[in-house]
Amino acid sequence: MFIPYIGISQKYTTAVQMPTQQNAIIVNDIIEAAHYKTYFVDYCLNKINETANKEKWDEQKTKQITETINFRNFRDAVYNLFAFHDEIELETLLKTYQKDKIYQTTNIMTTNKALNINLDIYARDVVMGKYILDK
Repeated sequence: MFIPYIGISQKYTTAVQMPTQQNAIIVNDIIEAAHYKTYFVDYCLNKINETANKEKWDEQKTKQITETINFRNFRDAVYNLFAFHDEIELETLLKTYQKDKIYQTTNIMTTNKALNINLDIYARDVVMGKYILDK
């Protein structure tokens, strides 16, 4: 005798923690003060150039892939990094970035392991063409 087993599985989705609207404004200012967008673009460009040289891409493919770099596709990962800080902590951090230029080259975003892993994954996805839109 066979008894069919029907398993019910639930998908658990955990929303990425995000800062409040006011804190997101401060985080945007931190991103600007720390020049993180420049770091982000440079990181992606380095990955693209490494792959283009290794796989002998033509100029057109390299350009097409390069044009898909877009910080908006990665911004939530940065917001998540700061989601657990209150407004006072964020304001203090922003003032530090604005005053002390050393924080612009070695900052919490470039030294955070989780964010660096996410950036590496994003850059690999860019290189693989996952952000190319079909026309």
